Amino acid sequence: MSLRPAIPDLETLRQRTSVKWTAYPDDVLPMFIAEMDFPLAPVVADAIIARVQESDLGYAGDSGSAAAAFAGFAQRRWGWQVAPDDVSLTTDVSVVLVEALRVAIAPGDGVIVMPPIYPPFFEIVPEAGGRVVEVPLTHDDAGWRLDLAGIEAALGAGATAILLCHPHNPLGLVHADAELAALAELAAAHGATVISDEIHAPLVYPGVGFTPFLDVSDTARQVGIAAQSASKAFNIAGAKCAMSVVASEPMRALIARQPEEVRYRTSILGRAATEAAFTDGDDWLDDTLARIVANRDLLDRLVAERLPGVLVHRPSASYLAWLDFRATGLGDNPAGPILDRGRVALHRGPDFGAAGNGFARLNFGCSPEMLTEAIDRIADVIG
Repeated sequence: MSLRPAIPDLETLRQRTSVKWTAYPDDVLPMFIAEMDFPLAPVVADAIIARVQESDLGYAGDSGSAAAAFAGFAQRRWGWQVAPDDVSLTTDVSVVLVEALRVAIAPGDGVIVMPPIYPPFFEIVPEAGGRVVEVPLTHDDAGWRLDLAGIEAALGAGATAILLCHPHNPLGLVHADAELAALAELAAAHGATVISDEIHAPLVYPGVGFTPFLDVSDTARQVGIAAQSASKAFNIAGAKCAMSVVASEPMRALIARQPEEVRYRTSILGRAATEAAFTDGDDWLDDTLARIVANRDLLDRLVAERLPGVLVHRPSASYLAWLDFRATGLGDNPAGPILDRGRVALHRGPDFGAAGNGFARLNFGCSPEMLTEAIDRIADVIG
């Protein structure tokens, strides 16, 4: 079977029942939520179908072979040695984060988040009983990076946990090893826990170095918990499976305090899909990454040619682009007029925090034709 089946046309895509294709009327191009249009990896589809054919839809209960599959993937892709016993499953990455926070903080503790950031981070913290402490990323001509001085000040003021996004959504930013190592040292010095959302890690582009947080240093292993999943890379968020990964006795003890029910929430279909993806999905993933990089380059060209005043913050991972509309006069929420007048649904920049005012996030995990049509429609709005 070909690794590159055709992307379905719009009429076919609109038969899908996910929120991407049901949230807006049919005249809207949906480019807001992080879901690709590419067909599933055949090995993943086959794994799900096999469980259905076996009438095997009970409780997953444990990690099965998925933990070992992830350990093999981590070694092949990133040179990271993971002990399968240090991998536990649950529903999705948001659940990994909130359940890790529940055992890492006391009620009312400050939890550092770094805007512009994946909007659910602002909800996960209070759900776990914490208080959001914003330390925005810094940005200058050299690009975006962690505000280590700001993080140190927030820890000194009493914050007890850090929610890291690596690669960072919405920027597609792969944090530098030196910055991650420094972050780990700050956390250790203040007795804080770092919980690293690495859901986009399998989508780091070829030639871009990526080091998982837990592989940065021994200090990182002592203070860190990582959230991993096949859901973004293999487009299986609805299958409901993610992984909590630790690599030290203090963090093993922390995770052991979680209720057993956290693991029982995993979908057995998601577990099967995850095992197949991480075991046999490399070729499909490499092909998908080639499509994504080609679309990233196409987006750069289209914006330069057709959207004067708009800047693209060039990602190094995933299929999400952070677009700066501040020079266009479309206001703090440019996604609003673009939806109303252009019939393109982008993710609202202000949802990512105040640092997102004047920005919008665009999903380019689609056909080149759909991407081109979206940019043409946005160009008509800008005028």
